[in-house]
Amino acid sequence: MRQILFAVLAMLACVMAQAQPGWVKKAARSVFTLKTFDADGNLIASSNGFFVGADGEALSGFAPFRGAARAVVIDMKGREMPVVSIIGANSTYDVAKFRVSAKSVEPLAIAPANAAEGSGVWILPYATKKSPDCLQGRVSKVETFQQGYAYYTIGAEVPESSTSCPVLNDDGEAVGLVQQPADAADTTNYAVSAAFANSLTTNGLSINDATLKSTSIKKELPEQLDQAVLMLYVAASVLDSAGYAAIVDDFVAKFPSAPDGYVSRAQLLCGAARFDEADRDMERAVDVAEKKDDAHFNYAKLIFQKLVYQDSIPYDKWTFDKAAAEARAAYDINPIGVYRQLEAQIRFAQRNYEEAYSLYSQLFAGELRNAETFFAAARCKEMMGDSAAVLALLDSAVCTFAKPYLKAAAPYLLARAQTLLGMKQYRRAVLDFNEYEKLMPTEVNANFYYIRARAETEGRIFQAALNDYAMALQKDPGNTLYLCEKASLEIRVNLLDEAMATSRQCISVAPDLGEGYLFLGLAQCLKGDKDAGLQNLQKAKELGDTQAQGLIEKYAM
Repeated sequence: MRQILFAVLAMLACVMAQAQPGWVKKAARSVFTLKTFDADGNLIASSNGFFVGADGEALSGFAPFRGAARAVVIDMKGREMPVVSIIGANSTYDVAKFRVSAKSVEPLAIAPANAAEGSGVWILPYATKKSPDCLQGRVSKVETFQQGYAYYTIGAEVPESSTSCPVLNDDGEAVGLVQQPADAADTTNYAVSAAFANSLTTNGLSINDATLKSTSIKKELPEQLDQAVLMLYVAASVLDSAGYAAIVDDFVAKFPSAPDGYVSRAQLLCGAARFDEADRDMERAVDVAEKKDDAHFNYAKLIFQKLVYQDSIPYDKWTFDKAAAEARAAYDINPIGVYRQLEAQIRFAQRNYEEAYSLYSQLFAGELRNAETFFAAARCKEMMGDSAAVLALLDSAVCTFAKPYLKAAAPYLLARAQTLLGMKQYRRAVLDFNEYEKLMPTEVNANFYYIRARAETEGRIFQAALNDYAMALQKDPGNTLYLCEKASLEIRVNLLDEAMATSRQCISVAPDLGEGYLFLGLAQCLKGDKDAGLQNLQKAKELGDTQAQGLIEKYAM
């Protein structure tokens, strides 16, 4: 009887062994437990996943990664491997593709086609034994999304702990990832396409993706160089310094023949005053670049920026001549205006104004005949003391715009107005100030009205000057300079009552200022009230006004 029992048990064991596919033992080595942690090291979630690439690529649900700063996977042998980067994620279908640091893994193959409705599938849970029990089920429904990827409804009794475990076809190829059922007692389960999860990647704008931003784990650079370059430049404006530095290092490691990474790293090294290392990176950028002109241009810009903004930190290898030589090298390879423009800017900063002007004159005689170039050339002539040339160049700058002027013309009109003022061409200056005010009504301040009032006074446009002094005082009521200038002009044009009112306002603001009493006393004397006027002139003298004594002598007679 005992022999018969042993035979039956052996037969049952053989049948059970045959019920498990032959690939289960090998496939089980691909499945792992995923654990994620916050920045303080606290466990956030525990789930499952499986490897799909020999370089540590793996799939799992994305939910465990939300709020995570660190993650690890533990395979069936108990080996713990850190997650180093997120390759892609989709929150709608709760899937993520990521990479772990591992010397060797055994990935599952992704099925080339969706599993058909009615076909049998296997669900392989994580286990620490060599031959785990593979759960059998059947596809009851297939829905497709995006580019024909499948979302499966599967009839099977699947434990809750099987979330993100692989769903495989009869050939042991992954067709899906188990997703959490709505009801733990429900024998209906769901799975999302493994091919879809495996297709997830980052792109140049992924740093701003809301799903990826919800985890602090590093995002992997895109495989395509152009998208990786885009991510590099987006990262510079949205990541902190440590995060951006990590992206730059990853870029250099992944694309060693692309100059962008070396240029970006050199900029970071410059910020840390590590100029020797920055110089090596820039030389490397020039070596690997297909567009040598662009690399020389970036080299010149970096040297120039260092000399302008970090001039207190010596580095003898980087000079203005070196920067200019790099800009010239770029131009010699590809003669475009921006390269020559940079060389001109370098020479100007070097105070080599004649050479800078020569370069600018070549530009405005060619492709960069614009207001900016004329203005830069005018600054060179200003530093050389040639006022007539300055005015001619500013005329050319303004003439690049047609009337009615657009706002872009405003800075050049203002510059010409100030130049005309210095050349005592007051009425022409006023015309430019007027045009500037029309273009920039919200930008003009009290000082603008004061300067224009002075020009109008010198140009004998007295009523306009009085109006501008009033505008200046409206914006800055307590400014005694404006009050005194206004009172002085009111006396000049014989508006004596107005001058006395303005002077009294000045005295109320600054009772210890002699000018207020001076203009009040002068206006009173001119008005015929010499007694009161002389008293105020005496007060002005006592407060130190040097003009008061002469007026006292004049009106005391």
